[in-house]
Amino acid sequence: MLIGVISDTHGHLDGRALAALRGAGLILHAGDIGAEPVIAALEQIAPVLAVRGNVDAGTPLGRRYPEAQRLEREGVWIYMTHIGGSPADLIRALPEEAAQRPDVYIFGHSHVALLETVEGVLFLNPGAAGRPRFGGGLSVALLTVEAGRASARIVPLTGPATQ
Repeated sequence: MLIGVISDTHGHLDGRALAALRGAGLILHAGDIGAEPVIAALEQIAPVLAVRGNVDAGTPLGRRYPEAQRLEREGVWIYMTHIGGSPADLIRALPEEAAQRPDVYIFGHSHVALLETVEGVLFLNPGAAGRPRFGGGLSVALLTVEAGRASARIVPLTGPATQ
């Protein structure tokens, strides 16, 4: 199964993100949604599961979406929240028992894409997909889960910006 992963749209969804996510069977939004039309646009591609981010706090989006989601697809356990951190720090906060750990840990917040495996856990931050901030570019991620295995790649949103 191909899963699109997106974060930090802040109420604006770059059209290149929609193009990059086409073909996904599910889209995960790791918070800082910013506006309901972002979710509606993503739902035109695939069902969406989302978590709230700090930008969503105190808004209808913040009340609609949970702080974290845990889900299983194709034998792969996925944990998603908005604020993550360094994989080296996050791994220490996870349960030591392998059966209790997620296979994939998704987060956003930093606007910096990250793909790193530590002690068998794939840590994935898709970067930001709204408007560039902090001097960085925009990106999303594609996560493939199949027969209990997960792999991912970051997809930079290059070329002319679209609406």
